[in-house]
Amino acid sequence: MSGGTASAPPLKVRGLEKRYGHLVAVAGVDLTIESGDVYGYLGPNGAGKTTSLRMMLGLIRPTAGTVRVFGRDPWESVRALDGVAGFVEAPTFYPYLNGRRNLELLAAFDGGGSGEQVERALETVELADRARDKVKGYSHGMRQRLGIAAALLRQPKLLLLDEPTTGLDPGGMRDMRVLVRRLADEGITIVLSSHLLAEVEDVCNRVGIVQSGKLVYEGEISALKRSAGASYTVQTTDDDRALQICRAQRGIADVRSQDGRIWFSAEEERAVATLSQALVEGGALICSLQPQTARLEDLFFSLTEASERDEQPVAEPTVGAAR
Repeated sequence: MSGGTASAPPLKVRGLEKRYGHLVAVAGVDLTIESGDVYGYLGPNGAGKTTSLRMMLGLIRPTAGTVRVFGRDPWESVRALDGVAGFVEAPTFYPYLNGRRNLELLAAFDGGGSGEQVERALETVELADRARDKVKGYSHGMRQRLGIAAALLRQPKLLLLDEPTTGLDPGGMRDMRVLVRRLADEGITIVLSSHLLAEVEDVCNRVGIVQSGKLVYEGEISALKRSAGASYTVQTTDDDRALQICRAQRGIADVRSQDGRIWFSAEEERAVATLSQALVEGGALICSLQPQTARLEDLFFSLTEASERDEQPVAEPTVGAAR
């Protein structure tokens, strides 16, 4: 078995591919999870997120490409996954046993774990007061948190979570956000697969966005927002006149009137200052001028929809089709 190195990233994937006959589920994904990341792995339903996670955890073998976990190949030995935990899709438990007993059994299957570890995991996910209740009486959110408690028994350095907030009510989502932040503050690197973009924007520092099995963006969320350019809204005493001035101004682009305001993007702050002066001189006095922060949701749809338009699918012949 190839040993890991202290400098190796928690997760490095190169050329990852999975095919099922003619179906390409994952098409050559490259990504790197750095130590300390809370990494959002995003994509529409069917984009290949869950299949990718299964390969990263050594649950299914890639058709092509490599996965390295702390520099080790999970297909050479299960010990390569030491320090790694998580769940793909919904975690499952024995419904007729209570939460604590489920964790005790899982700890025993994984080579033994102290009662202290079980109690600490229950406390971390705030289930200590429900530990004696049977899991069949748990809410969906409680079962999700119990799944994270089970993962924490392995004392992971890398935690992979597949859609942990799916099916949760707003309160459950808030609790999961708080828990993810707390785990990250404790030094655990986290990969969070999700399609809830507001949640990802709130807790993640980096993202990888997949569409049709291909990675269309990887990097800092802040860098992705900067790449969208600066946008603004302005309201004036004469918006018709202001609209003409904005469209004629150098350095101002994407000018449109919407929702009672004029929207525009600017190449640099100096262009906004020059526009402000032009508006006043043109008799359109400024009532409001506000910068608008690009949302991850808007950028996500821009990237995935552009990628979808670029796809050139070739129709498969239909057996027995009429000529």
